[in-house]
Amino acid sequence: MKRRILAAAAGAALALTAVTACGDSGSGSGGGSGSGSITLGFSQVGAESGWRTANTKSIKEEAAAAGIDLKFADAQQKQENQIAAIRSFIKQKVDVIAFSPVVVTGWDAVLKEAKAAGIPVVLTDRAVDSDASMYVTFLGSDFVEEGKKSGQWLVDQYKDSSEPVNIVQLEGTVGAAPAIDRKKGFEEVIKANPNLKVIASQSGEFTRAKGKEVMQALLKAHKDIDVLYAHNDDMGLGAIQAIEEAGKKPGEDIKIITVDAVRDGMQALADGKINFIVECNPLLGGQLMEIVKKVHEDQPVERRIVTEETVFDQEAAKKALPSRKY
Repeated sequence: MKRRILAAAAGAALALTAVTACGDSGSGSGGGSGSGSITLGFSQVGAESGWRTANTKSIKEEAAAAGIDLKFADAQQKQENQIAAIRSFIKQKVDVIAFSPVVVTGWDAVLKEAKAAGIPVVLTDRAVDSDASMYVTFLGSDFVEEGKKSGQWLVDQYKDSSEPVNIVQLEGTVGAAPAIDRKKGFEEVIKANPNLKVIASQSGEFTRAKGKEVMQALLKAHKDIDVLYAHNDDMGLGAIQAIEEAGKKPGEDIKIITVDAVRDGMQALADGKINFIVECNPLLGGQLMEIVKKVHEDQPVERRIVTEETVFDQEAAKKALPSRKY
C-alpha cells in the first residue's frame, strides 16, 4: 500500500514538471517564475541625469504594461555593480537580460557566462566592444550621428566667419559609448571649417554638478571661449550656471550646443540660454519590451535597432515643450 502511494506521488510530481515546462515557451535555461510569464533582468547605468531618469521610468512602466516581471538593478555608474547584477540575474535564471553598459570595454567574461547559461542578452542605449555573438541585439541611438548633427549646426552658423572660433567640449563619462561617439562625430564634421577649433575638452561625467565644476575651471583657464559643446543637457545646464556666475550670458556670449532634449534643456533652449539641441530619445521601454518578447519566443530581431530622433532650435523647442513627455 505504501509503495502505491509513493508511486502515485512521483507520477503527480512528474506531471507537474511537464506542465511547467510546457508553460515556459522561452529559450535557454532561463525560466523566471516558471508560471509562463517573462522575467527580465535589467541593469541600469544609474540616475546621473534627467535623461536617465526618464529612461528608467519608461522601462519600468512599459514592463508593467506588458506583463513582464522586471528585476531592476541600479549600477550607480559603476561597472563592477553592473557585472554583479548581471551575474545575479544569471543565478536567478531570468529569461532575458538587458542592460545599458556604463562603459564600452570589460564585458567579455560576464557575457560569456550569460551565453553559457542560455540566457539571451539585449543591449540598450549604449554599445560594448565585445563580440557581437555575445548579445542578440542593440537598441539605441546613433551617437556618432548625434555628434555630426551638433557639428553641422556649428559649421552652418559660422560658414561666413573668417575669425577663429574657440570651442570647449564637455565630454560624457570616460570610456562610455556616447562620450566616445559624440566627440568623434562632432570633431569629424567641424574639420570642414579650419576656423573652428576645440581648445579644451574634458569629462563632465554626464552630471549637472560636474558640468558646472569643469566649466568654472575652463572659464578661468580660457578667456576667449566662443562655443560650448556639451555631450548632454545636464552638463550644459551646469555649465550655464558657471557662465552666468562668471558674468557672461549663455547663448549670447557663449553659444551652447547640447544633446538629449530633456525638459530642462528644452526650457533653457526656449529661453535662449542654449542655442541648439540634438535629441536622444530616452523612451525606449516600449521597444525594449517588444524585443524581449520576440527574443523569448525565439523570433528573429534586427541586430541593430536605431531610435528615431530630431533636432531643436529655439522656435522648435517652444512648440514641443507643452507636450513634452520627458
